[in-house]
Amino acid sequence: MDTQDTSVRPHAQSRNSGKNHPHRHTNGHAHPGGGVIHDNTRHTSRFTVIGNHLTQHPDLSLLAIGLACHIQSLPTGASVDIKSLAARFPEGPTRIAAALRELETHGYLHRTRERTPAGRIVTRTVSCNQPGRRRDRATSDGAPPRPPARRATTAAHQEPARRRALPAVPKPAYISPALLQTATEVLAGLRRADPRLLLSATDAEHLAPGVAAWLERDLTPTAVRHALTSDLPPEPLRRPAAFLAHRLTAQLPPLPPVRPPAPTAPEPRHPFQTCDGCDRPFRAPAPGRCRDCRSVLAGGRLA
Repeated sequence: MDTQDTSVRPHAQSRNSGKNHPHRHTNGHAHPGGGVIHDNTRHTSRFTVIGNHLTQHPDLSLLAIGLACHIQSLPTGASVDIKSLAARFPEGPTRIAAALRELETHGYLHRTRERTPAGRIVTRTVSCNQPGRRRDRATSDGAPPRPPARRATTAAHQEPARRRALPAVPKPAYISPALLQTATEVLAGLRRADPRLLLSATDAEHLAPGVAAWLERDLTPTAVRHALTSDLPPEPLRRPAAFLAHRLTAQLPPLPPVRPPAPTAPEPRHPFQTCDGCDRPFRAPAPGRCRDCRSVLAGGRLA
């Protein structure tokens, strides 16, 4: 390396006298400019060698430099995804994601998405402590740089990648064509609130029952549109349909309270009357015959 490692003590030099110390003038006093003075102790365990090309990089932010140093100090296999780093540091996922993109731009990180034998998609991160070193070493040896390995041109690789299924959405108690049409119109209008919420016809068809489930809970289309477009994350939405499906499920409002039926008026209680046929008492609004006598008369068994 052509840069001086200020943290490593030279081996071939004898100890400097006080008047020839690099951080002191010939009179032995500290630098009058007030600059940094290094009080170094050589590490013998638990240390990481970091190049000055990283720690003094002219284009990287301080957060990106510190994050690169942290990643280079981790053992192989440690988790360095945004979620894990945000749980470790107080900067938050948005700032950490921006710092990782800086490191990718300048070659200190390489992130690729790969499929495991079990079918899972994982992100493989390679940390480079000296970007471009492998390519320069191959050129200095006289051998041409090794071309990237070609993927096998099998029928499976020639087929287009299958689209990941969208998360399930709530279903309304009763699906009517009018309710689904209103839900589709709500989804089609989301892009006017945020262009990132542009949906395909297939995505809208999948999400429409979830919006219908909100509408049947006594919410207006305007209220549903506001709930789906408010407090959106600042970073790009790679799958807006999946984001909306999660929000439709996680923020589903409760059903409206059940209203009890209106009380009915009690039947009036008529006064007692004496039956003209059998002299038995019965309740009726006016004098006459009881129900038994009326049934006998109706059958023709009583003159």
